[in-house]
Amino acid sequence: MLRTIDLRGRSLTASDLLAAVPRAGVARADALTAAAAIVSDVAERGEVALREQASRFDGVQGHALRVPREHFDEALARLDAEVRAALEEAIDRVRRASAAQVPPVQRTQVAPGAVVEQRWRPVGRAGVYVPGGKAVYPSSVVMNVVPAQVAGVERIALASPPQADHDGRVHPDILAAARLLGIDEVYAVGGAGAVAAFAHGVPEIDLDPVDVVTGPGNNFVASAKRVVAGLVGVDSEAGATEILIVADAGADPRLVAADLISQAEHDEQASAVLVTPSSELAEAVEREVRARVAGTRNAARATEALRGVQSATVLVDDVDTAIAFSNAYAPEHLEVFLDDPGVERFVNAGAVFVGAYSPVSLGDYLAGSNHVLPTGGQARYSSGLSASTFLRPQQVIHYDRDALAAVADGIVALAQAEELPAHGEAVTARFEA
Repeated sequence: MLRTIDLRGRSLTASDLLAAVPRAGVARADALTAAAAIVSDVAERGEVALREQASRFDGVQGHALRVPREHFDEALARLDAEVRAALEEAIDRVRRASAAQVPPVQRTQVAPGAVVEQRWRPVGRAGVYVPGGKAVYPSSVVMNVVPAQVAGVERIALASPPQADHDGRVHPDILAAARLLGIDEVYAVGGAGAVAAFAHGVPEIDLDPVDVVTGPGNNFVASAKRVVAGLVGVDSEAGATEILIVADAGADPRLVAADLISQAEHDEQASAVLVTPSSELAEAVEREVRARVAGTRNAARATEALRGVQSATVLVDDVDTAIAFSNAYAPEHLEVFLDDPGVERFVNAGAVFVGAYSPVSLGDYLAGSNHVLPTGGQARYSSGLSASTFLRPQQVIHYDRDALAAVADGIVALAQAEELPAHGEAVTARFEA
């Protein structure tokens, strides 16, 4: 089922490793083209474009784009008690972990009377996206909203696709999660159109533009973020999910197979990759995957993902090469099943799950970590959603007269060297009689 990429017996450069990484490149390119057209349409035609997109993509017409207040209370009243308890536990754990991501104010005295103060300011308004296509993710409400609240964002809007099975309403579990967090500005808008609506605003439904757009989604959502980046801030492009497992011969093939399938069930474009120096483990995992996937609820979706070009078993000579391959891939989710985990050597990953009792699904729900993570190799330079996503570093400068006098000559010298004499004069003017 999983295709095999055999890298054994080769001296591999960094370029070789990057070239061997399995990616669904064509799907991503197509998604970017389609997302750009959707964003442009929403920017030009607003509500009309959103309604046409809802009819086309969600099979919904005539629904309320902005969710009425009474829908929230109805949804919370109907929420399953066990699901509510799990959401409340997730809220608590993510809130505590996110609080550690807010830096304190730092004051640096660079000289007597010369202080540079580092502050972190929250954005004024955030737009968070919660998927609701092939699956529904109330957990993503928690992962988006809690870090924004911890950061101090005062205005948070949420968007999620209208559901044909719920008369065009946002899924009630998502509304219930929003209600638990005190969010009452929610829009029944899905996909790339939601990202566009947040970035450009839609006056007809009282949707003001936001400062930052966050949230996971498919490749179209991730591509829409790329289109609007610069107009608004965005988190990493959290597109179709990825799992990469680095395992040696001691790994339990049942657990490896179960974890590969757990992410493959998200979407047909999901990536599931095993990297191992053990051909015996690879064969055992393949048998387990075939046996297990047929019995899962989302077997068809998972099977297509596992058979796709973006999924593979990668055979390498040793653990060192497996680690090098993982760093080249830069996975969204990395699982490490090694006798000696050596976690510090895995430098490129959205989140790292170590050992048999830390599956990715733990991070999806109740680890306390965030499950909105970079995909498509962006973990080489980007990070997962956190309180810092909604914060901007700001420096505040306090110099007194003596402190400025001490550096005045240097400022004048640099200003003259750069042929900007008025810069120096702005300093010397303060010391004229």
